[in-house]
Amino acid sequence: MAGFDARPAFSSGPTPFSAATPGTATATIAVAVSGLTKSYGGVEALVGMDLTVAAGTVHAVVGENGAGKSTLMKILAGAVGPDAGEIVFDGEPVRFESPEAARRRGIGIVYQELSLFPERSVLANLFPDHQPTRLGFVDRGRMLALARPVLARIGLRADPDTPVSELAIDERQLVEISRLLVERPRVLILDEPNSALNELETQRLFVILRELVATGMTIIYVSHRLEEVFAIADRITVMRNGRAVLTRDRAVLTIPEVVQAMVGTRQDELFPPRGERLAAPGNPLEVRGLTVGEELTDVTFTASPGEIVGLAGLEGSGVATLLGVLFGTRRHGAGEVRCPDGGRLPASPTAAARRGIGLVPADRRRHGLMLERSVAWNVAQVAVGAVASGNPWLRQGDLVAAAQRQMANLRIRAESPATAVDRLSGGNQQKVVIGKWLEVSPRMMLLDDPTRGVDVGSKREIYVLIRRLAAEGRVILFRSTELPELVGLADRILVFYRGRLALELVGGEATDRDVLHAINTGRAAEPATREELQP
Repeated sequence: MAGFDARPAFSSGPTPFSAATPGTATATIAVAVSGLTKSYGGVEALVGMDLTVAAGTVHAVVGENGAGKSTLMKILAGAVGPDAGEIVFDGEPVRFESPEAARRRGIGIVYQELSLFPERSVLANLFPDHQPTRLGFVDRGRMLALARPVLARIGLRADPDTPVSELAIDERQLVEISRLLVERPRVLILDEPNSALNELETQRLFVILRELVATGMTIIYVSHRLEEVFAIADRITVMRNGRAVLTRDRAVLTIPEVVQAMVGTRQDELFPPRGERLAAPGNPLEVRGLTVGEELTDVTFTASPGEIVGLAGLEGSGVATLLGVLFGTRRHGAGEVRCPDGGRLPASPTAAARRGIGLVPADRRRHGLMLERSVAWNVAQVAVGAVASGNPWLRQGDLVAAAQRQMANLRIRAESPATAVDRLSGGNQQKVVIGKWLEVSPRMMLLDDPTRGVDVGSKREIYVLIRRLAAEGRVILFRSTELPELVGLADRILVFYRGRLALELVGGEATDRDVLHAINTGRAAEPATREELQP
């Protein structure tokens, strides 16, 4: 692969050692830990943690927030010392006293929280403390020669002299990853490396990781995005309560098995039980003959207060267009819509907010949050923007009070209302997005893949919250790319196919396979087909 060399740049230690794994042939091991423990003020982060990582593989480590993943990675990278236990690297017991010591041995890490110098250039951040020199001076030409192929391969088009503070959050994450690729560690630890990357950037990253593994690099990949873990990993370890509870080859695992290991319960038990749905006061959402060019054709349905209506469909089926029309970001061509406040379609997102229509977008980092601002500023965002008259500014005390209210209401885990949102986990970021809408008491909530990119435990909390929002009498339109969510949460599922509302399924009665068949064909599965599809 042009531009990459997996040979260690800063170490010349012994080669990885071989160890026998029960029931398998002798495997080459890059890193092994046994009996690792670590406590913080009486709270046990790791409890007898064991992990064996084969050389030249992608080994994923997954678990809920608080499972101990980040603590384990910090110990391996030399940022934190263990209380007890052993780390074996290259066949030798080691104890890294600092990140620099781990780096010299060939271990590099990309943390979930970026560790860049914002006022320094992209190029300077790629060589923070090990600039190549020539005749005693920093060799800028050599730096550029090493950096440019990496930046081009990973898709970062920013000028190397651009200050990092001028880059978008996704570009900064690419700089962080590029720094490690320039260093060429023998073991690369990636802790949520694509949390700010879009799908295209993520796929490009995965191609690069596979190429690096093919040259002999070992990758430890930490993520809560199970679909991506199954796309990239060779082997998966599940952590719960500070220890490993499951380790298997990815090829013999399923996502439901991993979920059950993570939370100690089956995937279908994550959804809160369905209670009796009582008629709620208020007006329904009424859509009649809605048409938007060739994207939506003659769509008609009603969604009542207190009802969770699932929206299912492939990309381009019309679901995203429908949500855009209802939130005022798209214009319709024909048809009639009556919103829960009795009015017609909003003319803009600001008008939607003022009329009690909220949207939780699929990409919260780009469209739902001000990542570098505090929880308080983000929670107050809609309340400020939705003020129709009077003073649109809130006092600092009002900002803090609103944030504290939603932090308690939604169990947002943040140090304080002043905490920057980009320091929160994905699940807590999503709760902030929901909390800012609850501050204006919306009549209708449009939820576009609201659990995308959050860990399983946070998903469960969001499921409970969605049920609660419906029980309070709101109209809920709920789109998800995860079929079990639609089946487990929605009262009704509206299936869109090629711009048309193809059919309606009953939530709680439909199966994942029913929905899958419907979104791919636009038709209900025949009973015989259902039987044939049973495992």
